[in-house]
Amino acid sequence: MYASRTTQFIVGIFALVGIAALAILSLRLGKIELLPEPGYTVYANFDNISGLKKGDRVEIAGVQIGKVTSIALNSDRARIAMHLNNEVKVDNEAIAAIKTSGIIGDKYVSIAPGPGEHDLADGGIIRQTESAFVLEDAIGQLISSTENSKGSSDKDKK
Repeated sequence: MYASRTTQFIVGIFALVGIAALAILSLRLGKIELLPEPGYTVYANFDNISGLKKGDRVEIAGVQIGKVTSIALNSDRARIAMHLNNEVKVDNEAIAAIKTSGIIGDKYVSIAPGPGEHDLADGGIIRQTESAFVLEDAIGQLISSTENSKGSSDKDKK
């Protein structure tokens, strides 16, 4: 009781479609692009990029315009490369800031256009940056300032 050739052919087609679907799903979930979108790359240097990853989005006014393509250390500062869509122009006085979506959400780069007259070309550098807000550092500063004010009030009582 062997399956007919048409049954074998149909099973083979379903297997190929299933493998193709798994490959597409894997590429989507891994944020891997086989054919990159046309665009240009700009760079920015930050003191702290805590939580930012390769592949995170780049936005202007809440609209995604690109993504982070690489992160490296450059003279004790983090240097990120951002691939931006061709139709979006960023001026030479723009401000790049690392923001968080939600309370404990993902990090992304937000670009605020500046009053510059010239647009950045491929390989340009955004000079004005704002580093990531690190909640742990803020809590540590709050605790140490509370302890310092408590210690000074104890000395005043003696």
